Amino acid sequence: MDVVAFVKQAQSGNDAAYLALFQQYEEMVYRIAFVYVKNQDDALDIVQEVAYRSFKSIKTLREPRYFKTWLTKITISCSINVLQKRRKVIQMKPEQLDDVRSMDEDLPLSITLKDVLEKLDVNEKSVILLRFYQDYTIKEIAQVLELPLGTIKTILYRSLGKLRGILQEVESS
Repeated sequence: MDVVAFVKQAQSGNDAAYLALFQQYEEMVYRIAFVYVKNQDDALDIVQEVAYRSFKSIKTLREPRYFKTWLTKITISCSINVLQKRRKVIQMKPEQLDDVRSMDEDLPLSITLKDVLEKLDVNEKSVILLRFYQDYTIKEIAQVLELPLGTIKTILYRSLGKLRGILQEVESS
């Protein structure tokens, strides 16, 4: 059964259909959350929060074919909320970060990309992650982040320029 059919069933009150639907995207939600919060516990909490929020508001989704985009938007929102709450408490030390291996099989590349992505601001990081980790189009990214298409393009090219500069600095040192 395709996503649209599952969404329509979930919207009509079929809890099993929603569960099957969410399970298809659970790993994607975890990966996005992990990239933002950088630890397994917070990422798992975000997955639970996204599951809860999306379950409660599935009836508000107007276009079932955009379920993945809608779920991604909720995930980013929850991740940013956790980061904002964390700023109000105590910043985590780098040595407390969990092992990155669960995020990506290519460990050395993941560590390098993770470190480099930390140099970007929230919008830049969101655009890069959605474009290159989740294979979203620029138009889809604009919908998820609720920003104009031109702004997304500017953020993408600025971010890529920053990443190139950072990588050149690393190579020359």
